[in-house]
Amino acid sequence: MKRHKASRTAEYMAYFRALESARAASRRLFYDPFAPRFLSPVLRHAAAIARIPAFAPLVDAYTDFRLPGARTSAIARTKLIDDVLLDALREGISQVVILGAGFDCRAYRLPQLASAAVFEVDHPATHATKLACLQRALAEFPENVRHVEIDFLRQTLGEVLAENVFKLSAPSIFLWEGVTQYLTPEAIDVVLSFVARCCGGTRLVFTYVHAGMLDGSVSFRAATRLLRGYARLGEPWIFGLRPQEVVGFLKQRGLCLERDLSAAEYRQLYYRKETERLTGYEFYHVAVAWVPNDNH
Repeated sequence: MKRHKASRTAEYMAYFRALESARAASRRLFYDPFAPRFLSPVLRHAAAIARIPAFAPLVDAYTDFRLPGARTSAIARTKLIDDVLLDALREGISQVVILGAGFDCRAYRLPQLASAAVFEVDHPATHATKLACLQRALAEFPENVRHVEIDFLRQTLGEVLAENVFKLSAPSIFLWEGVTQYLTPEAIDVVLSFVARCCGGTRLVFTYVHAGMLDGSVSFRAATRLLRGYARLGEPWIFGLRPQEVVGFLKQRGLCLERDLSAAEYRQLYYRKETERLTGYEFYHVAVAWVPNDNH
């Protein structure tokens, strides 16, 4: 990400959420009324056209042509992470940490989060853009939401959360969506080390890309074009994992893997029969991990 600008990929994620939110209530997987506010005029116009039923399939088709698999992967993973989060809240989780929050608006669109302490952690540039947009959409910010600025390459998560009254002893869930591929292994280890120090039962939901995509050892549709595109945006992908190594990777860092789903697998959960014609982004994964009680 360019240091003085908000993340472009955060905007694309908001665009995908806006397209899903434009669908009829009976068909959409979630509703994010804030998403269009984060869009450039061109993407906002496309999202507005998608609200017209006759034109929505055309907007989806064009988006899928330009970014094969990105839209349906983003929508299904958003729904999956929503579901994991809501399950954790029902089980008594009292703190929610959204790492690299981007334009994520779970704290405002999911009423169930009102009873939890929510920490939105992100780079100052993206953070400032998000708050400016939300100020025009909200009468006031919820008192349970804390906005925490961080540069993951220069600050530690423990430092910034300690300044915002985060409790290591309270059961928590960390959401780390769409971030790890931009970070160095060292920066990732710092975050995982902090999560592993938290209360037993704490959960971590994170996304990662298949390392074989980055080094070219595994072939994925449109991978080369996508990697070049992200590099041109100033947001190159530099970190990945191999799915067969995730269990060991997490164990070495004091965490246990609960499940790991590729884009094809989590799309199957929500698109069901439609999955047969939905391809692309198979290199993308969502993993759910937890902190064992014997860590403490």
